[in-house]
Amino acid sequence: MSSPTQQLSAAGVSIWLDDLSRSRITSGNLQELIDTRNVVGVTTNPTIFQGAISHGEGYAESIAEQAAAGASVDEAIFTLTTSDVRDACDIFRPIYDATTGRDGRVSIEVSPDLAHDTDATIAQARSLYDAVDRPNVLIKIPATKAGLPAITETIGSGISVNVTLIFSLERYSEVIDAFLAGLEKARDAGLDLSQIHSVASFFVSRVDTEVDKRLAAIGGEAAAALKSKAGVANARLAYELLERRFAEDGATALVAAGATVQRPLWASTGVKDPSLPDTLYVTELVAAHTVNTMPEKTLQATFDHGVVTGDTITDHYAEAHEVMDALAEVGVDFADVTQRLEDEGVEKFIASWHDLQATVKQALADG
Repeated sequence: MSSPTQQLSAAGVSIWLDDLSRSRITSGNLQELIDTRNVVGVTTNPTIFQGAISHGEGYAESIAEQAAAGASVDEAIFTLTTSDVRDACDIFRPIYDATTGRDGRVSIEVSPDLAHDTDATIAQARSLYDAVDRPNVLIKIPATKAGLPAITETIGSGISVNVTLIFSLERYSEVIDAFLAGLEKARDAGLDLSQIHSVASFFVSRVDTEVDKRLAAIGGEAAAALKSKAGVANARLAYELLERRFAEDGATALVAAGATVQRPLWASTGVKDPSLPDTLYVTELVAAHTVNTMPEKTLQATFDHGVVTGDTITDHYAEAHEVMDALAEVGVDFADVTQRLEDEGVEKFIASWHDLQATVKQALADG
């Protein structure tokens, strides 16, 4: 019998690990997850690197070298993180080659301090891409208002992008616009569109955390009946939007010219509420041409007891619309929910980034 992770892969879901550290790379753990858990990519973020470097596993020598060279805190972070991503890219290179760039990807995020600065985001996206110097790197850019034009410019220069921190359908549609505009720039510049890939990271569990808090405050049977339904419904409607937008003339013309469709990536798939099934945001979001990036705990739970029943998205659009309508009826302002989550997401990554800076500053001083 095939494992649940094999079944997910067969259903068209690319499994990416939402974690990276130097010890994962050097111990062989990352290769083991590729071999035994069907992992075909990695995502990172400031919180992940803060955790990895603060625990110090495998970084002491590199930090000492940075200290001896007189590197600043930000220079040291840039060197440490791009080095890890470069090494991970090398591990995933066979998958990248075998899938013609679809998978075998490793993501690295621009500094969250730049989330509201378009020009600085564009410049750092290029710097990260050049420093990693591997074709299978994905540069993560947040889907803030300032991030949208940066996405267009980065895609337009031929750099593949992971658009992160997407919570609302409205912002997702703007992300698709930014991606298509970038492809048009790349086409006009004579670039090979088939080499430019993108995923759009739609956050799931955080939506339920915020909505469920509001439902509890509202109270009553109607509100209680909607508990933990918003995240999956919102993601399913994102897939419906994807199908509609990439069937439009502008998108189909770009695909005909060699472009690849931007895939939705389900992020924040670790269950926050212990009363929920620990594989909820995996098994309820199965459809072709998607990515699910999982923390290792969720990955192992899926491998151990996930029940994969095929496509659990495209036959559930009507149900998803009903959930969103019902949320509005009981008084949940979903636009306010998603704006709050975007603001908090940026703030959390900035806080992690500053914690990372403090950790590296101390390590450099000690080194």
